[in-house]
Amino acid sequence: MRQAGRYLPEYRALRAEKGGFLALATDPEAAAEVTLQPIRRFGFDGAILFSDILMVPWALGQDLTFGPGEGPRLAPRADTREAIARLSPVDSARLAPIHETVRRVASALPDGVTFLGFAGSPWTVATYMIAGQGSKDQAEARSLAYADPGAMAALVDLIVDATVTYLADQHAAGVEAVQLFDSWAGSLSPAQFERWVIAPNAAITARLKALCPDLVVIGFPKGAGGKLPAYARETGVDAVGLDETVDPVWANSVLPAGMPVQGNLDPLALMAGGEALDDGVDRILAAFADRPHVFNLGHGIGQHTPIGHVERLIDRVRNAR
Repeated sequence: MRQAGRYLPEYRALRAEKGGFLALATDPEAAAEVTLQPIRRFGFDGAILFSDILMVPWALGQDLTFGPGEGPRLAPRADTREAIARLSPVDSARLAPIHETVRRVASALPDGVTFLGFAGSPWTVATYMIAGQGSKDQAEARSLAYADPGAMAALVDLIVDATVTYLADQHAAGVEAVQLFDSWAGSLSPAQFERWVIAPNAAITARLKALCPDLVVIGFPKGAGGKLPAYARETGVDAVGLDETVDPVWANSVLPAGMPVQGNLDPLALMAGGEALDDGVDRILAAFADRPHVFNLGHGIGQHTPIGHVERLIDRVRNAR
């Protein structure tokens, strides 16, 4: 969950030197360095590839920019059948630097440190491609899905194909597990969730398992709430990530027996530290004491998180084993 990022001074220095996020993420030497920085500082059990979920639409021909003080922008928007039809086949040259980053990191990681890659899930990626940016309620994508489900299906199918290839190539280059980020899964109704979250993620997982039988797939349907058990049962993922709004006791009671979970400390509890941090850690560890569990945040670490709080979190989790 963004274990490398703006809360680390070494990251801020390198990003300033490179002049922006995209330049940093597509420079294999720099991106590998960023991926390794938190491993050196904290000794985490797993390293997370430094990249972005919008590399797939970039590879499909949309221009991707990260302006100062604003979120990502994609152009032209893929918001009509005609615009979707104009998207190009995957440009492997745009993804080549990411795979080179993976190779560099895989060769540099200490023994025993797991290497995780990732991609955005089709629904979440589609919301950015349709709106050209992040949006508060994903209204543009939801409207297209209702008004022209055929167009949405064409876009989602395109993203599924590109994502399978992208993640299989990450695995070939050295990652041992991948996570599918569905950051906006919570914006859909139950029927739409089944069609645009569960079905595409199930397709990706099945195809990845056929191509890469030893690859571990983690699904993260942020905001899924009561739809989480269906996601866990029907997508075929090996593990599920939980956002900070999920009650860990409830999750433990409704998820398939023995399914590993990942999560789900509130990033703001980590930022606050003290009793809020300690209580959050203790509740999560207790809830998943009898289930395979990867301790993690419920979403990305905030840029103003004190490094001392991260160190305290690691100490509490490791001493609780």
